[in-house]
This record gives sequence, C-alpha cells and structure tokens, in this order.
Amino acid sequence: MPQKNTKRCLSSASLLALSVASGSAFAGLTQDVEDALNFYHYGKNGAVKFDLNTRWENDNQDKGAKPTSGPGNGKFPETANAVTSRLRAGLLSPVFHGIQGFAEFEGNLAMMDDYNSNRNGYNQYSTVADPEKSELNQIWLSYSGIPDTVIKGGRQRIKFDDDRFIGNVGWRQMETTFDSVLVTHTNQQLFGLVVNAGYIGNVNTFTSTTEIIEAPILNVNYKVGDYGNLVGYGYWLDYTERENYQKSSQTYGLRMNNYHKPGDTLKLSDNYGLVYTAEYSHQEDYGHGTTRYDADRYNVMGGFTAYNLTFQGAMEQLGGKGANTTFDTPLGTNHAFQGWADLFLTTPVNGIRDVFGTVVSTLDRGDVILTGTYHQYTDDTGKLPYGDEWNISALKKFGKHYSLLAKYAYYSAENYSRPDTFSNTDTQKIWLQGNISF
Repeated sequence: MPQKNTKRCLSSASLLALSVASGSAFAGLTQDVEDALNFYHYGKNGAVKFDLNTRWENDNQDKGAKPTSGPGNGKFPETANAVTSRLRAGLLSPVFHGIQGFAEFEGNLAMMDDYNSNRNGYNQYSTVADPEKSELNQIWLSYSGIPDTVIKGGRQRIKFDDDRFIGNVGWRQMETTFDSVLVTHTNQQLFGLVVNAGYIGNVNTFTSTTEIIEAPILNVNYKVGDYGNLVGYGYWLDYTERENYQKSSQTYGLRMNNYHKPGDTLKLSDNYGLVYTAEYSHQEDYGHGTTRYDADRYNVMGGFTAYNLTFQGAMEQLGGKGANTTFDTPLGTNHAFQGWADLFLTTPVNGIRDVFGTVVSTLDRGDVILTGTYHQYTDDTGKLPYGDEWNISALKKFGKHYSLLAKYAYYSAENYSRPDTFSNTDTQKIWLQGNISF
C-alpha cells in the first residue's frame, strides 16, 4: 500500500476508534456536553448541533461497467476503498414570537480516496457516491404562530413516510436537501391528522450538485386508532433542465401501515403482535417529460413480532415498459429499497419485482439491533430473473448520542444476466461506521 494511503488509513482508523470509544469512555461527560450545547430563551430551546460520521466502505465488483474515458478507460473497475468523515455543524435559534431559524454547514473529508465519487474523476474504481465536498446544507426560517401549523421556508430536510418518494438519502455522507416551502398542519382532534403541503424549487443532491425543479407536493397522514396510519399523497415533479426532462413525473398513491421501526406493532398480547403494509401508487408523465407513459407500484408486507424478534415477508414491484417509461422515485432514499448493494437505484426498463424476507432482533433494551434480509429480483412479470442479494447489519447504540454500525451486502447475478433485459455483476459491499450526534 502506498505510504500516502497508509497514513490516511492510520488517521482514519484513529478517528473511527475515537467514535467507537465515545460511547463508553466519554459516557460520563455526555450530559455536560448536551447541556453546554443547549441554550434557552423564554423556555424555548435553541442549540448548537453537530453530527460526526466516520465510515469505511469497501466495494468489490466482479465485472463492473467499463469506463469509456479517463484513467479506467476500457477496463473493469478496481475494488474501491473509501474512508470518509463527514461533519455537520448547525445553529438552531430559540423560538421568538413563533419564529425560529436554523443554519447548518456540511463537509465531507476523504481520508482514503481509492474510489470513484462521481465527482473526483477516479473512474478506475467502483463507485462510492461520497464526494469530498463542503456546502451550506440547511438554512431555513419557520413560523409556528398559527395554531397547530408550522410554515417552514428555505433549504431544508424533508422526509415523508418511509422516504420512498421524498427523502434525504440519509445513508450517504452528504445528504439531499430541498430549497422549498413546507406547511405542516396537525389536528389532534381528528386522531392526529397531519397534512404536509409544499413546493420544491431546487434539489441539492447527495453528490453536492443542484437540480432545478418545479414540484408541488402533498402528503396527508391519518392515524386509524391503534391499527396504523392511512396516508394519501401526490407528487408533481417537473424538472426544468433539459438533461433531466425524463425524470419528470406525477405520482398518486394510498398507503396503510403500522410499522416504521422495531417496536411498532398491532399487539395481540404482551409478547406477540402483527406488522403490515399495503400500498398502491400510480405514475404518469408530467411537465417537461417528453415520453408519454403510465406505470404502477405495488408494495405489500406482512409479518409478526415475538418477544424481541420481528419477521417480515414482503414484495415491492415497480412497473416498466421500456426506456423512459418506468416507475421511478428520483427524490427518494432509494438505498433503503431493493438491496443495499445499490444496483437498482433506477428501475430497469422491464420494471422490477423484489420479493424479500427480513428478520430483525432487538437486544439490550433496544440498544442492539440485528437485521438480516434476503432479496430475489425479477422483472415486473416475475419471469425474467435479475439475481438475488443478502443484506446483514448490526447496530450498537451507546445512549442517545453514540453508535457503531457494521453492514454487509452481497448481490449474486449467477446465470441471471440477460443482455436483452437487464445485466449486472456480482457485487460485495462492506461498511464499518462510527457516529457521534448531538
């Protein structure tokens, strides 16, 4: 290994070790730090906020796509090794006459950069989409002087439901934020009815680029007693730059579910419960989109909990009828869907059907979460196989502010690749991560 990379690895390991140790060695100081970062104004909190996330990611592909120019011209990509450390630092003002403001800086440092970030020109390596960049991540003002209503305008993080359609791509080091106005109204008298209505003007992507968009968004969430949440939504995405015209779409959907995180359940007894999701979405061309199409999405999940275990069986299907006529989610946190190997971030031309099973175990009063998932992929008819994938993760929390994560993904193409439908390659990804957040 070159001396430069050796030094980077040592410094990276030291910082990661610091993140790891923080949960125990500095546990006694946590409350002091938390108190020091918070300040008060007439009983309304303001705070200094920061989030340090240090990660090693290894991406090993059997036969990735060959670049047609640059250092990797005509060759299969080499194994990527990325050690990055991302810091977010923000200042949240106290609430004054219903007005509150927030400003946050975000910067990502590549301490070992043997990877293709899609911004650094190192296309001889496999892709790890964490560029070494810095930016103003959020800057917004909110007003809560109207009863049960918050109006927020500026550059902000937006997350709806499970982040499938509108999310911040929180897994990547640099997140996606939106230059937007969002109005949130909550009516507790109607069982916690929550209405989110807004307009997005710019998308600030996780690769530190900006896309111009005109997008009204609507998400209405109604709590159906103890049975779950009924959600209706509409998203009208009109990309106004020529290179992004084909990402334009209008989507409508209805969702019923009772599971967001371990512990959510429809209780049958003290130790047993049911979990479920049922969702249908329809998508059509819209705005500057130049190709007429319509496509459907089906998302169903059923499972049960027993003591500290949750078992789920699920199927998500996104329709496809050829190039530029597929059901797509360009503003979603797509890493969380169709496998962590990220081989289906965009929908194949013949659509995709993902049938998968998940087991989640929560231990140590919820401070340890073990997850295992097996995916089997086909086109949207179920006739053309795309491969299968294993995902495994172990998360350890040290109180509210510290955590460690180990995560693994293995996608196997086997003999499933077909040039006339969809082609992929065997892919293995490994992550080790330490996080400190206040």
